[in-house]
Amino acid sequence: MVEKQEQEPEIPYLTRIQVLVAMGITAIFLWIVAKLWLQIGNIPLMSWRWHPRDFWLGIGLALCITGLSGLAYQHWLAYRKSADYYLEIVLKPLVLPDLIWLGLLPGLSEELLFRGVMLPGLGMNHFAVILSSLSFGVLHLSGSQQWPYVVWATIVGLLLGYSALFTGNLLVPIVAHILTNLLSSFLWKVKQ
Repeated sequence: MVEKQEQEPEIPYLTRIQVLVAMGITAIFLWIVAKLWLQIGNIPLMSWRWHPRDFWLGIGLALCITGLSGLAYQHWLAYRKSADYYLEIVLKPLVLPDLIWLGLLPGLSEELLFRGVMLPGLGMNHFAVILSSLSFGVLHLSGSQQWPYVVWATIVGLLLGYSALFTGNLLVPIVAHILTNLLSSFLWKVKQ
């Protein structure tokens, strides 16, 4: 009997410009969806205001998410393979200064849509956090074998969603998302 060998998916290598353009287009698309939802749904954008406590909560949450991601990476083989595949596509062609865009563009556009618009649009409750987190997770699906990464992104979405729900300030998940992207991508790039 011949054993069926599981094949690794082929990584579609992109250029630096392709990755940056894709990030920009995705950010613009998410911003447009958010604006349309606000207009058509006639809902208010979740408030975000400067408050030192919330800024530091965002930093603390980012450090927790980055630490948990590191633990998942070390102890969950399926996640490690999935994360490496995803990060190889996105991060490999980028240079260190590009990581600023990787922090800002998704951090702002994804938080605007998934926490700033979806949470109030769906009722600012547990259902809203869960549905927005599942949507956030699916956004990170880049291939048929990427489900562990989607599961992780959904968990991160729950943490970001509940931080917005409990504080009532979109600043917390924005800071956490931007800093998590910056730290995680920097650590991955340095290890390569």
